Amino acid sequence: MTTSDEEDLKLDPLRREAWSWFVHVSSGDATRADLAALKRWRTQSPRHAEAFAQASLRWQALRPAMESIVRGESQLAAVQGRKRAVGRRAFIGGAMAASAAGAAFIIVRPPFGLWPSVSEFSADHRTTTGEQRRLTLTDRLSVEMNTQTSLNVRSSAAKSGMIELIAGEAIVAAQSQPVEVIASDVRARADTAQFNVRCDGSEVQVTCLAGAVQVERNGQSITLAPSHQIKYAARGLGQTVTVDPDEVTGWRQGNLFFRDEPLSRVIAEINRYRPGKIILLNDALGERHFTARFKLDHLDLIAQLKAAFGAQVTPLPGGIVLVS
Repeated sequence: MTTSDEEDLKLDPLRREAWSWFVHVSSGDATRADLAALKRWRTQSPRHAEAFAQASLRWQALRPAMESIVRGESQLAAVQGRKRAVGRRAFIGGAMAASAAGAAFIIVRPPFGLWPSVSEFSADHRTTTGEQRRLTLTDRLSVEMNTQTSLNVRSSAAKSGMIELIAGEAIVAAQSQPVEVIASDVRARADTAQFNVRCDGSEVQVTCLAGAVQVERNGQSITLAPSHQIKYAARGLGQTVTVDPDEVTGWRQGNLFFRDEPLSRVIAEINRYRPGKIILLNDALGERHFTARFKLDHLDLIAQLKAAFGAQVTPLPGGIVLVS
């Protein structure tokens, strides 16, 4: 388990302990003494019992997706070739093994991103695939959450407006109230402003929609004006660029815009809004560029892939689609 994985599990000690207990008793290695110890742990308080019950329910929610992966392995082998499929089979097989290590791995780092990580499951607020939600934190501070978004609201939010964006995308609107959004190692601060923050792993994007936003990372600071955007990634700081705010926030009106984007990025973005997963197996196809506008209630990417690129499409159970 990597350092970042360990940090994910530290978000909430109680929920982390609940996951650990559930993984252990589900592994087949638990003894009677372990079960007795679990009973003592669960009866410490109502919060302990609730945390364990939530862990159990969430684990059950993961099972259909995991079973779909297993059922699709034979088809993956046919499409990718034996050598590549064996590696993937070993990866998924190890992750699916009924052991504490295997179960912990797929909870923290789900294969293909088919379900949320433990840090996302443990968030104060989380939207599922295709869901959007508005949070009114105070009469002067609100947050609009896009699909597959997880965030925590710090206890001091009513005073200083501190929000931790774990994953996904959110629009923050503050009116004469200081607000700070933490995404990975990036901090965006404002007083009277509206801005969009997106967090995809170590890549963070901040777009100012109105007012002014101060963005900081590793001692570097920049102030964004309306229609300006900056990206941060593991490789460093990107250039400030001018963007169309209506395209950045098109999801609010049910639109997705792509302008000369690599197909790999288009597929990754579409995956945030549709059940299941589109898995791209052809790297060369993923490098081809694509311009399109989609309605969120009619994501016909598969048909366009066939028509525009002659792509081969293999549907699998659970909404999984292989594209080659």
